[in-house]
Amino acid sequence: MASLLQALRESFNGEEKDFTEGSLRRAIVLLAAPMILETAMESLFAVVDIFFIAQLGDDAVATVGLTESLLTFVFAIAMGLSFATTAYVARRIGEKDPEAAAHGAMQSIYIGMASSVLIGVIGVVFTPQLLSLMGASEGMLRNSGYTRVSLGGSATVMMLFLLNAIFRGAGDAVIAMKVLWFGNLINIVLNPCLIFGWGPFPEMGITGAAVGTVIGRGSGVLYQVWQLFRGPGRIRLTPAALRFDRTLMGHILKPAASGMFQIFVATASWTALIRIASTFGAEVLAGYTIAIRVVIFSILPSWGLCNAAATLVGQNLGAGKPDRAEASVWAAARYNLYFLGSLSFVFLVFAESILGIFTHEPNVIAIGAECLRFISAAYVFLSYGMMMEQAFNGAGDTYTPTLINLGCYWVLQIPLAWTLAIGLGYGPRGVFSAITVAETAVAIVAILVFRRGAWKQQQI
Repeated sequence: MASLLQALRESFNGEEKDFTEGSLRRAIVLLAAPMILETAMESLFAVVDIFFIAQLGDDAVATVGLTESLLTFVFAIAMGLSFATTAYVARRIGEKDPEAAAHGAMQSIYIGMASSVLIGVIGVVFTPQLLSLMGASEGMLRNSGYTRVSLGGSATVMMLFLLNAIFRGAGDAVIAMKVLWFGNLINIVLNPCLIFGWGPFPEMGITGAAVGTVIGRGSGVLYQVWQLFRGPGRIRLTPAALRFDRTLMGHILKPAASGMFQIFVATASWTALIRIASTFGAEVLAGYTIAIRVVIFSILPSWGLCNAAATLVGQNLGAGKPDRAEASVWAAARYNLYFLGSLSFVFLVFAESILGIFTHEPNVIAIGAECLRFISAAYVFLSYGMMMEQAFNGAGDTYTPTLINLGCYWVLQIPLAWTLAIGLGYGPRGVFSAITVAETAVAIVAILVFRRGAWKQQQI
């Protein structure tokens, strides 16, 4: 216990460490502790939004759900590019070549900037059409200001993910954590002020939530940029690193494109599910939206562990230690099992109480609680599935988890959800059941493929 507490204290001091040597358990703690807090802070943006917006009614909450579904395409690009960037930076750091890591990181930034500008323009211009396509009611369309600001400010989402991926790949997890603490502090203060018009701030309603979140994320991005140019981390963007390198950009873009499609497959499946759920009315959509927010927030420590494992995989492969890379994944997956198994029990027993924190509508609570129970029933499998997929990404093998997602989500989950919910008449419960089945399938397939070990030969 004393050694664990010592490692936890050390994980937040920000000192440079070599994760290719020494105890694996210590390495996981040193990386995972700040990464867990980092991922928690990223999802806190969404939780803060939904906490205040829930007071504006079901249409407002449902609008957030539809907007998040549209933003999944932004997240797909940001996360796919982040996978490739983390793998590239981690591999170069493992090879003791921080200059090459910085040069590659800058090429990823160029790609992210170009992508976010294009998405932002499309989102602002076509907001009403996009909401209508997602099945928005008249009440939801009246809240389109929230969607327009969220999509127009999507560059902040893109760069926040991407720049923190650079820090994670380098092993500078504390910097990535501080960025999101800073951004969330601003968001927490601004959100209620802009929604309800507290003090000197204008009362903007649901649109104020989007404005506050964009400002909070944008402030985090400015802090990231300062750290990359002036900070004490392993990655420093010097004038030489800023040089535009088309060849290297193409080298990074190849696994990034596969990573983007990997996330797109998963997020498009969620979009399809929310589209199916929307056919059952605003109460079902509101309950589903709140439950998914709770799920996303609850598994953030798991994503911290997964990100730590991805960094360890990349750096140890770069150092020529594939067996150590594999051992780190199995160890992290075991810790993830302990956490998610315990969380599953909590959700199965206290689902209604948890949903009651966000809304007082009895029907919304009942629907959300049922959704939460179905999804958490698969947490034991999810603990290994998400770890294996992120290990592939850490190795630079974004193609394998893409195929797994394609089969388990598009071929299995979406048809099953429609068949159970609409074809067989089970309603929302059919959608929830499909999620449980799909996540279990992902875990089984990912474990079998991971054990083959082909990812150890992946080059990036």
